[in-house]
Amino acid sequence: MMFQQARRGRRRAAAVAAVVLAALTAAGCAGGSGSGGRDDTLVVYTGQSSDYQVNFNPFSPNLIEGPGTIFEPLFFYNVVRNDPPAPRLGTAYSWNATGTELDITVRDNATWSDGVKFTAADVVYTLDLISKNKALNTTGYAGQARAVDDTHVAVTFPEPSFMQGPQVLGRIFIVPQHLWKDIANPVTDPVKNPVGTGPYQLDDFKPQAFTLKANPHYWGGEPAVKKIRAVSLSGNQAGADALAAGTIDWQTGPVPDIKDIEKNYPGYKAAITPLNQVALFTCSNAQLGCTGPQTDPAVRKAIYYALNRTQLNSLAFENTSTPISPGFALIGRDDKLISGKLHDRTAPMSPDTAKAAQVLAEAGYTKGADGVYARNGTPLALSVKVVAGWTDYITAVDTMAQQLQRFGIKLTAEQLSWNEWSDARGRGQYQLLIDSLYQGPAPDPFYLYSYFFSSKNTAPAGQVANPNFGRFSDPAVDAALAALDKIDGKDTAARQPYLDTVQTRIEEVMPYIPVLTGSAISEFNAAKFTGFPTKDDVYAFPAVWGRPDASQIYIHLKPAG
Repeated sequence: MMFQQARRGRRRAAAVAAVVLAALTAAGCAGGSGSGGRDDTLVVYTGQSSDYQVNFNPFSPNLIEGPGTIFEPLFFYNVVRNDPPAPRLGTAYSWNATGTELDITVRDNATWSDGVKFTAADVVYTLDLISKNKALNTTGYAGQARAVDDTHVAVTFPEPSFMQGPQVLGRIFIVPQHLWKDIANPVTDPVKNPVGTGPYQLDDFKPQAFTLKANPHYWGGEPAVKKIRAVSLSGNQAGADALAAGTIDWQTGPVPDIKDIEKNYPGYKAAITPLNQVALFTCSNAQLGCTGPQTDPAVRKAIYYALNRTQLNSLAFENTSTPISPGFALIGRDDKLISGKLHDRTAPMSPDTAKAAQVLAEAGYTKGADGVYARNGTPLALSVKVVAGWTDYITAVDTMAQQLQRFGIKLTAEQLSWNEWSDARGRGQYQLLIDSLYQGPAPDPFYLYSYFFSSKNTAPAGQVANPNFGRFSDPAVDAALAALDKIDGKDTAARQPYLDTVQTRIEEVMPYIPVLTGSAISEFNAAKFTGFPTKDDVYAFPAVWGRPDASQIYIHLKPAG
């Protein structure tokens, strides 16, 4: 299996380290103490395994950077724990009693990186931009904003919209009106020269690496980490080799023998945080143009029951993943909200092949002489897209293929570059695809549901959906989400019937086949930088690809010594 190969690779890391160092140096990514770079330059690897394509548009599903670092939200919400939101461009907010007006105070000491003063008008422009462009409106924003004066914004909603608060405040990244008003198509423009209010600015871009530099005029003070350099490597093994060589300072991805990180990689520490839910995404909706066996809910349910999640966790994820609920409330954080009406509170860790066989039999599938299920003469064969170099996901797909082959479903892995994979995901040009469902701006499952299960966030196959990539559309779920949006998040009793509707329906239809709750596994250079989140102080989700979470960490870091 892949991790066995990785462990064999670990023994050759010393030999490979020189190669990795040479590659990073060629990309302008290495240096030494006093070299003008390494002491205050943080080198990060976000998992990019092919050349970067310029895209700093904070609303694009294919962006490479920007949210939090260059373009700021109004507040930062910690999705790991229930902290009060931290001010960014906003300093205070309040709701009226009915949840129909959100009043926001924005700071008066922020400027855009081109020197133009930031005002409430920029916030209003950004919110209006989202209203006018459905493809940009990934949070379901339905308000009307107006600038009361330069530091106050009033957002009114046609009906109670309490749950919109963290969306507006924490997941919409404010852009400069004076520049964006001239962008012909803000949906597709890659924003090659981004101008923001954030702690960092774009310094240099190359396909193999790009660099952000500290904003000397940042309202919060110039960050202590003067440069952040993001590099493209060939995959997880290259990331582990770069750690061994000491040429990257922070990555979020698997390394062999994670429990011995400090022994195997002197000076580095690890953070393991279960949060994002790994799933087999399916292009599920034939009415929206999806084609293939995966459009049959029976096929999706059979795969769900046939998986051996205990084996998957061991072989692909070094036992760092945790159980997952088929209703996609987060185990642990959301325990009180998990529906008692679910058939399975958590997905079975051991395969239930009898149940899987029953589901297929009831749908008209029979097993042929070759051991593969078929219906109307068509074998049950599926492809699953995975990013080349993502060894944990590749191992997971290979393991699932073996498990399903023994059961009677043929699964074929298709490795793609990240750019190809991301494009296929957005356009629904896939049968199955391995990815994870991410959380929203606040620690509440409503946001994940509103992102991945709302009809508002999907599109016909061939058009870009963001982020309801599974093309799921269900009137009962849409109605439940609309009702939840109107209820104060603290009113659990009033919310639960609607949460029950969402969870039971998505368990029944299963457009995203639950695999495991994946842990973000980050390794960071504690010998060179201080201030990373610790087990006792997870002040932000510690994933280098987390946005805007990584930016919150960057501004906490300081070069050691």
